[in-house]
Amino acid sequence: MLFVWLRTDCNMRGLKNILLWNLMAAVILLGQARPNVKLNLQSSSGLRSDCAGNLMRLSLDKALAVGNQLEVEAINGTQHIVLTPSLAAQCGYSMESDPWGNTRIYTSLMGCYVDNKDDTTFNVGLRLQMYGQNPSDVASHDVTQTCSYSRWASREVLCDRNYMEVSKHMATPDAGAKGQTQDVNDDLQSNTIPGASGAAHGVWKMTFFTPEPVAMVLMEAEQAGYTAMTTSTRLVMRSPYNTAETYSEDVAGVPMEVFRASVYYKAPHGLSVENLAAACPTGGTLFTEDVISWHIPRRVTPLVDGSFKILEMHMGINGQRLDKSQMAARGYTLSATDFHIIIEIPVGSPDGYYKSHAPDYQYHITYSVEPMLDVLWRGDNNQDDTRYKVLFPITTPLMPRPPQAENNTILEDRMFSVHLGTFLHDVVLRNITFATGVLTVEECNARGFAVQEHSLPQGRKSFSLQVPFDADVVLKHNPEPLVTVYSLPLIFAFLILPEETPFAHPVDLEASLRDVVLPTITGTCDMNAFYIHVKYGSQGSSFQTMVGPLQLSPELGEAYNLKDNSTHLSLVVPYQAKATVFEIINSDSVRARLDILLWDPINNWLLGDFYLACSFPLMTTNCYPNGTMTALAVKVESVPNLEPSLLTLKDKSCKPVFSNDRFAYFSFSADSCGTTRMFFDQYMLYENEIGLYYDSNKGAYTSPIDPEYRQTVSCYYVVNETQTVAFSYKPRSNNPAAQIGSGQLMVQMRLAQDSSYEHFYEAEHYPVVKYLREPLYFEVALMQSTDPQLELILENCWATLHEDRTSLPSWDIIVDSCENHDDSYVTIFHPVVSDARVAVPSHFKRFSMKMFTFTKDDEVLKDEIYVHCDAVICDTNSQADGACRGQCAHRTGMSNSRQQGIKVKREQRSTDSSNQRQISSGPIVLLNPQSNF
Repeated sequence: MLFVWLRTDCNMRGLKNILLWNLMAAVILLGQARPNVKLNLQSSSGLRSDCAGNLMRLSLDKALAVGNQLEVEAINGTQHIVLTPSLAAQCGYSMESDPWGNTRIYTSLMGCYVDNKDDTTFNVGLRLQMYGQNPSDVASHDVTQTCSYSRWASREVLCDRNYMEVSKHMATPDAGAKGQTQDVNDDLQSNTIPGASGAAHGVWKMTFFTPEPVAMVLMEAEQAGYTAMTTSTRLVMRSPYNTAETYSEDVAGVPMEVFRASVYYKAPHGLSVENLAAACPTGGTLFTEDVISWHIPRRVTPLVDGSFKILEMHMGINGQRLDKSQMAARGYTLSATDFHIIIEIPVGSPDGYYKSHAPDYQYHITYSVEPMLDVLWRGDNNQDDTRYKVLFPITTPLMPRPPQAENNTILEDRMFSVHLGTFLHDVVLRNITFATGVLTVEECNARGFAVQEHSLPQGRKSFSLQVPFDADVVLKHNPEPLVTVYSLPLIFAFLILPEETPFAHPVDLEASLRDVVLPTITGTCDMNAFYIHVKYGSQGSSFQTMVGPLQLSPELGEAYNLKDNSTHLSLVVPYQAKATVFEIINSDSVRARLDILLWDPINNWLLGDFYLACSFPLMTTNCYPNGTMTALAVKVESVPNLEPSLLTLKDKSCKPVFSNDRFAYFSFSADSCGTTRMFFDQYMLYENEIGLYYDSNKGAYTSPIDPEYRQTVSCYYVVNETQTVAFSYKPRSNNPAAQIGSGQLMVQMRLAQDSSYEHFYEAEHYPVVKYLREPLYFEVALMQSTDPQLELILENCWATLHEDRTSLPSWDIIVDSCENHDDSYVTIFHPVVSDARVAVPSHFKRFSMKMFTFTKDDEVLKDEIYVHCDAVICDTNSQADGACRGQCAHRTGMSNSRQQGIKVKREQRSTDSSNQRQISSGPIVLLNPQSNF
């Protein structure tokens, strides 16, 4: 069975549990398992055996044991004895194995199952059994080694890893053959040496001094784990460490494990007794960062009674002596003081090995080496020599080696690069923890995070990692608007093989770049809305958008037709939206402004500031022909505290028909709400005022004291035509400005179906078909006006063949507000009275005429006519002359120019009046124009 040393204290050795058997090689090797593979150990490849003084050494290369379990058996003739830990310590076998499976097996030449030829030739046989993961996969190899050793000292003390051994020369009787003890009969042996196990041993009993004496016969001692035997020339005794009959003793400051015993054995001349003792160091090591110093007492008092001198002193490694040149090449020293023999070994010597450890998950290393001391001394009073040989594996205390991270990040490459080291070759990188999770090495490389392992001198290694700044595992924040700080927190997770001991090391990387591209805002306008376009910068859409005073929410985005993707967003904001402000008001337009802010709410940074001001069509005042006036008061930026709902006309009871936080809309008739009217020259003016007045004494809005807001609304008319209507006001420096607006008084001419004037021909009825001399009933009306002081006057009416009112020929129907006296069929004016349809009779004029046609040389020129009129609107209180003196009320005569109902051509009439309101009828078609009446 495979067995390996474990030491709980680097300064202690020889513990009772120092051997571990049946240890899986996978635990101590690099874990390169080869399941179900039969091993072929019949060749000598990987196996080396040699002789090292009083030891035989067998070296087993790790390649033979990878992934397998090793069992060691001692070959004793035809027998194979499995070496259990206790049997190995009792019989002189030991083994040392490094964590990777490089194994050395040591056998004492005085071991139990060694074929001893006269204490000079020794045949050692071992069988190595390799068990794979499948128990049926077994490979074995028998190793035999013959060693010759004849330079035995009178006393030899061997300190191996798991046992102490002492052998002493016995005098050879003259009568007996060399190397043989004298025969005695069985009765004498039984009576003299009770419990003796046979002549081959020749040992009867022993007394241990602990220091109190403890006596045991040989069988009892063997059951307690001791070995006592005689060979042809020597008496041998062996004890494991830390048995009940051993004890610890401090010798020159070095702890020693000691056993002392008197051994009674059968000799040719009778029963003899020898005092045997062994003392082995379990400490004595001192460490610096660079050197191991091993101190062994120069005078091992349990073994030396008087004075002595050292005859030989040798240093060795792994049980093999080194000469001076070999020691010098490795930097080893062997020296002696008055009290100690000192061996110094540089930490890191090639004869030892480093090992990684992770106590408390922190990376440490140890260095292990196996020095040997071989000393021969001679006592002054006793010519007997003593050879003292100690095999002493040493492991340094844990040495912290926190990994060092070298930040090789190159900002221009936008790539984090870190180099982490150094580690021993038994460390593997298992995974890396990023801010987003844990990735194995394979997953890192698959995602483009280059993880590499680098080989360094002396069997060391390091690791490197590269991660792009833009990877999702990189954290980003902006300490200032244009600067990005990239952070990469890492935890490297390692395993120490073959134990698979975990440990971790954190690394925090950080880089700062002035690489932020801020978002940009552009915008345009049309007649109705603002069009805003935001192009994201390098930070994407990680900002808040302020549209005017409002934050862009999903609801607001829906109202403003928000469209966005990974690179842009766009908005369509109506110019009357709450997010806009009005800067200037004109009669036909408003200048509105939209402010857009891009805001970082986390850092309270302004990322983008944009405003767009455009003029949009907006009629603020309208003057209608029916005397209705409308005015729109608009809250502009210069009067931020205005409440439109508090505005009134001069008559404080005339409040807005509609208002909100931005507009107040007034609709009123020209003869209400305190509206005034003035006539001057040829113009008529309606005027009112929108105002807001605050009485600071009363603390309320009242009469016009200390005006806060005032807007004059005016409508201008030319008295004999429809004029534009406008409003104006007397602005304060902070009040909105407006220009003159325009409007029309509408006059309409219609053809009635009969003299009742209740039913009229509509547009779809034209052309209207009439017989010659059939009456045509016309009505001309001032539409929608309710002002009773206005009167509609028909100034001139005439007929033409064509729709063009200036075309020839033409015939006068009404001339200077009276009927045409040259017409034999005189135009008739019909009175107008109030009814459900007629509110103000002075706004209507009705007349009739008979259907006619134009002829030339008794030929009908065309079978249709058009009727045209010029109308004026007058003030009934006006004293002006001319047409405004009223419509003719009587006929003054009749023309004799008509011939058989056919009107003759007249000269083209004058139409140069620029103040006339022009109205025309649709075509009226003559039916059977050749008929005579």
